[in-house]
Parts: sequence; structure tokens; C-alpha cells
Amino acid sequence: MTNYSEFILGSVLVGLIALLFAAYLITKIMRQNAGDEVVASIGLAIQEGATAFLKREYRVITIFVVIISLIITVFIDYDILGKIGSSRSVPSTAISYLIGAFGSGLCGFIGMNIAVRANTRTTVAAAEGLNQGLRVAFNSGAVMGMTVVGMGILGVAVLYWVFRDASIIAGFGFGASSIALFARVGGGIFTKAADVGADLVGKVEQNIPEDDPRNPATIADNVGDNVGDVAGMGADLFESYVGSIIAAIALGATATVFGVSSDASFDSARFVLPFIVASIGIIAAILGTFVVRTSENASMGRLLWALRTGVYFAGALVLIGTLVTVILLDLDIRLFWVVLVGLVVGQVIGSATEYYTAYEYGPTKKLSEQALTGPATIIMGGIGLGMFSTLIPLIAVIVGIWIADSLAGIYGISLAAVGMLSTLGITLATDAYGPVADNAGGIAEQAGLPSEVRERTDALDALGNTTAATGKGFAIGSAVLTALALMVAYSQITNISALDLIQPKVLIGLLIGSLLPFIFSSLTMQAVGRAANEMIEEVRRQFREIPGILEGTARPDYAKAVDISTQGAIREMIAPGLIAIIAPVAVGSIMGAEALGGLLIGSIATGFLLAVTMANAGGAWDNAKKYIELGNHGGKGSDAHHAAVVGDTVGDPFKDTSGPALNILIKLMAIVSLVFGPLFI
Repeated sequence: MTNYSEFILGSVLVGLIALLFAAYLITKIMRQNAGDEVVASIGLAIQEGATAFLKREYRVITIFVVIISLIITVFIDYDILGKIGSSRSVPSTAISYLIGAFGSGLCGFIGMNIAVRANTRTTVAAAEGLNQGLRVAFNSGAVMGMTVVGMGILGVAVLYWVFRDASIIAGFGFGASSIALFARVGGGIFTKAADVGADLVGKVEQNIPEDDPRNPATIADNVGDNVGDVAGMGADLFESYVGSIIAAIALGATATVFGVSSDASFDSARFVLPFIVASIGIIAAILGTFVVRTSENASMGRLLWALRTGVYFAGALVLIGTLVTVILLDLDIRLFWVVLVGLVVGQVIGSATEYYTAYEYGPTKKLSEQALTGPATIIMGGIGLGMFSTLIPLIAVIVGIWIADSLAGIYGISLAAVGMLSTLGITLATDAYGPVADNAGGIAEQAGLPSEVRERTDALDALGNTTAATGKGFAIGSAVLTALALMVAYSQITNISALDLIQPKVLIGLLIGSLLPFIFSSLTMQAVGRAANEMIEEVRRQFREIPGILEGTARPDYAKAVDISTQGAIREMIAPGLIAIIAPVAVGSIMGAEALGGLLIGSIATGFLLAVTMANAGGAWDNAKKYIELGNHGGKGSDAHHAAVVGDTVGDPFKDTSGPALNILIKLMAIVSLVFGPLFI
């Protein structure tokens, strides 16, 4: 008889391998040339600003985490209300929650710390050649990817081995989601406040280049790339990754598949299958990183294929490994097809996102033409593009859910999400490398390096915008599958067999859930606006009151700009973060478990569509601006360029603050419902 517990221990080993590979990449990056004194000093300023922000942000988040862990201890672990029916001898769910929160925060911290050291090294490497710059930046992204998947599978496997209770492991996902939401929102507000201030005052009002050292917001903008798009993204996808595994093992332990039920023990092959698929994905991602490379003077298409080669190679290895596993464990072959469905849906969403946001394709080129008639038309065009771009991802998710459910029921849907995220180690690497390339371009500009260096970093940065948009689409697609699986696990815990929309409470819950993504997005958009207003006034003040800035004879007060973004982000991230916790608990407590089920359905539906709209509109605006900057429609400094900068400014909080945070919102509300569900029966 097969000892399935060995596969859990195997997952622990694979997680350790991923972390060791991340350590190897860190060593490799740190051996690279960090540049001369000028380049190193700029990098140090970015590093200090990013570290200072993250420390202040984590101090605030720690207070929240401690409060939530106490609530979990009292109401879930010790069951003082008598709702659950049993009190645990140790606060196991709270412990799981704290470990999840710590793991999520640590992933963001590690990724950010290597990114702020890889940026100067990417600048120097880009001076040697395009492939050299790509390799350094990509390796820094791979550190984030491997850290996320390594710590994710390690945490879930060890906690399950210790507690052997899938409901307790939900606390791990809750902790990861809590940190992810605050990190994503806080980092997003920081980076976009700085970016908007730098663009509107520097590029539009003063007509100076992007990342010009005369702009007081330049360093804050560079810092923001790291705290938002690296630390925030790392925490975000850590939460996505562990959430998919938790949902799959929860249903693998309880759901009936192919007419056979299971229990929460190691005696079921399908229970350990999510661990095995994730483990295979980690090894495949490690191997995939070695095939990413490009030639000198490569076009955008060649650069994209350099990254695609690694992702597709890893995906093929996952399919081969899954097929072998299914055969060896004598599982139904339909489970292999479920994993294939997850990978295909992820690629379809990624490709659709790329089509609508990359300037090689018609939609973004046509959007850039609308800049010729001013900011209003390019903004209208971008919103329309974002709305229409939801069609293909929605169809892909619908078809994926339908096929996965037809093959293996609700367990199939959760396993498809694991399959979609199985190659996250390399998929995240293609995303997280973008901010490093962006920073490298800013450093090249500020250090006055030769123009060919900036051209190479700009090529890498433009590629990063496309891969970042693809990553956001990928994340929200997996969020829908994971949130749906978590919602089903919630229905099993609360003994809900169906949700009747004719019942007023369910309908009310549905409407509240449909509203929440809009309220959440409104709060985050307005937060960016308020923080950006402060930044704009500060940049204008420095240009006005510090003589010699524009002439280059005086140094701007970069620290003041960084502090303004920091204060604004810390202040403004609280309210959106609390919504995700308070709303499901309030609806469940007041109106019951069925109403909360309706809330989850509504939030998944509108959250998915709104997130895709915002991410793709923002990505298209950004690349439309870059397309004009290549010399099209008048090039830099033209009226069309100024209009495109305005469009890009509107798109910044769309694609980097509100949009990406929505996928965390819908999963966090689902996992909060799962953890606290027994209290609402």
C-alpha cells in the first residue's frame, strides 16, 4: 500500500530546493558589478527609501495581525461562543494565521531587497549588452518567484503535517491574504503617488525627461517600483499560490469525485495530488529559468519569446510530470486533463492580455492614435479597450470551469487553479523583473550614461510592462478559480447545499458583494489621488523655491518626496484593507451563512471583470505612451505625447493599485468566510 504521507514530505524537500535555488541566484546577482560611485549612490538612495517604507508599513500591519490572531484564538480555536462545538487545546488556527502572515511579508521583503540591489547591476550589465541586462533583471525576478513557491509549499505542507486538519490550514491562507492586501494597496498607493507627481509636474509642466535627476519625485518613483510592483506583487502571488493549494486539499479531503468520497487523511492519492503538481511545477520552473536568453538588438517580439520559451518549457514539464504521476498513482486520467485545462486557461488569459496591452498589436497602436486629438479621447479609448478586453478572459474562465467541473466536479476546478499556478516560480519571474528593468533605466538617466544603455533598459522596461499586465491577468484568472473553490469549501463547512436567489437574504448578499469591488476601487483610486496631490504640490514647491534645480546646479530634496509618499500610503491603506475583513463577517453575523454565500458570488463576478478592465486599460495607456516615445505620432514632447502621459497617469492607479488588489479582495473575503464560517450557522 502506498504511503501517501511521503509525498507531503517530498513537497517539503522541494520547497527547500526552491529556497536554495533562490539563494544561489542571489549570490550570482551580488557578484555582478554594481557600478561606479554615481550609479551606486543612486541605487543606495532607492534602497534606503524602499527599506524605510517597508519597515513602517510592516509595523502598522503587525498591529492588525496581532488583533486578528487574538480574535481567531478566542472565537475559532477556543470557541467561546460554542458555535463550532469543540475547543482546541492550542490556538492552532491562530498559529497557522501568524505563520501565513509572516511568510507573505517575508516573501515581499526578500524580493524587494534583492530588487533594489539588482537594479544598479542591471544598469551596468545593460551597458555590456541586451542579453546581459535581461539575465540580471530576470534572475532577480526569479529570486522572488522561487521564494514565493518555496515558502508557500513549505508552509502548507509542514502545517498540514503537524495539524493534519485542512480547516486549520485555511488560517495560513488567511494570514497570507491579510498581508498581501495591505502590501499591495500600500505599495500601490506609494508608487502611483510618486509616479503621478513625477509625470505631471516633470514631463508635462516642466517638459523634462522621465527619470530626470532634476525631478524631486524621481527617487520616490524608483522606490515605488520596488515596494509596489515587487514587494506587493510577491505578497500578492504568495497568497494566490497557497490559496489554490489550500482550496484543492480542502476539497480533496471532503468532496466526492468520480462517485468516491474522501477523508482528511493521507490515505487518498487525490488528496496529495495538489502537493505533487505544485512540487513538479517548482522543479519545472527552476529548469525553465535556464532557457531564458536573447540576442543583441532583439526586437520586442524576440524579447517576449525569450520569456515565453521559459514559461512554455516549464508548462510542458508540468504536464509530463502530472501524466506520469496520475499513471503511477492509478488515478483517473481525467485529473491530468484538469491540470492541462488550468495551464491552458492561464495562457489564454495571458495571451489576451498581451494582445490588448502590447504596442506591437492593433488595440494599443489604435489607442496611441487617439492621443492626437487630446487627453479626453485617449482616456475614453483606454476605458473602452479595458472593458472590451474582459471578453476573452471571461470566456476562458467559463470554459475552464465548465470543462474542469465536467471532468472532476468542484475538486477539478480547484485542481485546475493549482495547475494554472504550478509554474508560478517562472511566471512571477517574468513579472517581477520588470520593475528592476524600470529602475535600471531611471538609474541610467540619472547617472548620465550613454544613450544606448537607456535604449536597452527601455526595451526591457517595455517588455516588463507587457509581462506585468500578463501577470495581472494571470493572477486574477487564478483568483476566480481559487475563490470559487474556497466558496464551495465554505458551503460544505456551513452545510449550504444551494443558494436560492429568490430568497431576499441571498439576493441582498449578492448585491452587497457586487458593490464591494467598486467601493474598494473607489477608495484606492481616491487614495492615490490625495497622495498624488501632496506629491504634486511638493514637486512644484521645490521647483519654485530651490534655485538652480532646473539648471542642474542644485540637488532636489528627494527624501522629502519619499516621505510624502510613505505617509500617504500608510495612512490610506487602512480603510480598503479593513473592508475585506469586516464586510463578510458583518454580513455573515447579521444575515447568516446564505447571505454571505451570495456576497461571495457577487464579489467574484464584478471583481473579476473590474480587475481585468482596470489592469488592461492601464497597461494599454502605458504602452501607448511608450509607442509614441519611440517616435510615432510626433514622438517625445509633442502634443500627442503630452496627451498620452495624461492617459498613462490615469492608468497608473488602474493597473498598479486598484486592479491588482481586487484579486486579493475576492480571495481574502472567501477565505475569511471559510475561517469564520462555523460562526454563521
